[in-house]
Parts: sequence; structure tokens; C-alpha cells
Amino acid sequence: MNLFVQIRTFSLALACVLSLHNNSAVAQQAPLPTVPAVDVPRYMGTWHEIAKYPNWFQKKCVSSTQATYSLQAQGQVQVINRCKTAKGEWREALGAAKQIGGPTSAQLKVRFAPEWLSFIPMVWGDYWIIDLDADYQWVVVSEPRREYLWILSRTPQMPAATYQALLSKLDKLGFDLKRIEASPP
Repeated sequence: MNLFVQIRTFSLALACVLSLHNNSAVAQQAPLPTVPAVDVPRYMGTWHEIAKYPNWFQKKCVSSTQATYSLQAQGQVQVINRCKTAKGEWREALGAAKQIGGPTSAQLKVRFAPEWLSFIPMVWGDYWIIDLDADYQWVVVSEPRREYLWILSRTPQMPAATYQALLSKLDKLGFDLKRIEASPP
């Protein structure tokens, strides 16, 4: 299977998974808060994955997982997720994100399905910024069901004290800390 077909398949599957709803799990927890505001231009650039909840669509990623965001026309954001595989090859997925609500909303929708499918609501998944450093040096991203979680940093490594403080906050928000997996730089 050529790389384009693999990326397309990966992207479609990711979009489908992120669009699934498990209302019973959501009903058992308090609503997930987001940060009050996000300055989208400051958020742009490359973020390094520090930790995550393991998920099937990143199984081939063994190190150097990054997300790069670039502001596009009409306020859309281009997303390029990349990582290194066990063979040392880069794996990439191209997507798009858009804010839901006002221009400073911390709730976004993201899709990795081809643009021609963007009119279908189920290809868009929730991307909520639930914690963000005042200097935009780290961020915590999840979604309302708390089934996906990423801790990202502007640098490939994060100070241990910062990481522990984030884990403490996540515990208070109802995240299962046993599921969190550190990501190799």
C-alpha cells in the first residue's frame, strides 16, 4: 500500500474514532473545562508530544511525535502531525482545525479526512485546550469524553516539576493517570 493510501486510511479512521460519542461515560463526570481564551496566532508553530493516552492511530509512532499548526485563510488552521516509526522513517498526517465559538475559543474541531469530506460532521473530532501555559510553552489537549489526551511542549522535553503539576491537575479533572504514557523525544 503506498504512503498516500496509508495516510488517507489513517486519517479517515482517526476522524471516525474522534467523532464517536459515549454519552454514558460523559454523564458520570463533570463537564470538562477548557481554558478561558486562546490566542490562535501564538498557538501556531511546532509542539512536541510529552505524554498521551495511548491510541490505535499512533501505534506506529515510537519517537519524535510532533504537531505543527499553521494559520491559513479564513481562520482555518493546517495541522501536520508527524512521528518516527521503528524503522526510523517519518510518518505524517495532514489535517485541518477550526475554532468553535468565538475567535478566542479553546474548543476546536480537527479533521484528518480529505478536504472534500469536510462537509460531513462525523469527520471532525473535538480538540479542546484544557490547560495552557501563560507563555504558550506547554498545553494539555483532550475532548469532552476524556478518552484522548495529549501533553505537548514547545521543546522535546518538559521540566519534571511542570509535568508533575500537570498530572496533579489532570487527576483532579478525572483523568486516569495510569493510562498516561510518556512519549520518547
